[in-house]
Amino acid sequence: MPIAALRPLAFCALVSTFAGSFALAQEAKPGEPPLVTRNRVELNLRGAEVILDHAQVKAKSMGLLMNLAVVDAGGHLLAFARMDGARPASGQTALTKAVAAATFRQESGPLPPGGEPNLLLSLSLPAAAAASGGKLTALKGGVPIVVDGQVIGAVGVGGGTGEQDAEVAKAGIQALLDLLKAPDPHAAE
Repeated sequence: MPIAALRPLAFCALVSTFAGSFALAQEAKPGEPPLVTRNRVELNLRGAEVILDHAQVKAKSMGLLMNLAVVDAGGHLLAFARMDGARPASGQTALTKAVAAATFRQESGPLPPGGEPNLLLSLSLPAAAAASGGKLTALKGGVPIVVDGQVIGAVGVGGGTGEQDAEVAKAGIQALLDLLKAPDPHAAE
C-alpha cells in the first residue's frame, strides 16, 4: 500500500488516541469533586411568567398596583411587569429587591433581622447599595425561589408596604411550586 494512502488512516488513529486521552482527562478522579455540575434546575421564561401572572392576581385581590421583577439565580432579569397605574419609581426598586434576594440567597430586608435598629448600619446601607450597582437593599419584598434545595431565581415586588410586597412575591412563587408538584399531563404520551 502506498504511503500516501496510509496518511488518512494514520491521522484517524492519532486523533482517536488523543480524543480518548482527552476524554479521560476530563473525568474527575475518585474522591475528587466533579469538574462540572450537571442536571441543574434553572428557571426559564415560562416559569417566570407563571410567577408574574399569579403575583398580579394576588396584588389585585389586595387592591394594590405593583411592579414585579423575576430574575434568574445570577440576578439577571427574566420577566418584568408594571401593573396599570403602578408607580414607575417602584420598578427599579422591585428589580433591586429581586437581584438582592437571588444573589444573597435570602429574602431582602433590613439587617440584622429582629435586632435593635443599628444607626450606623442604617446610614451605610444606601451607600453600600449604590456601590454594589443596585444589588443590595434593606427593603423587604425580594424573595428567593427555591426548588429542590437550590435557589433558581428570585422575585422582587414594589408598590406596597414591605410586608405586602413579600406576600405578593410569595404568592407568585407558591403558584410555580404548586405547578411543579402537579403530575405532568404529557408524561403518559
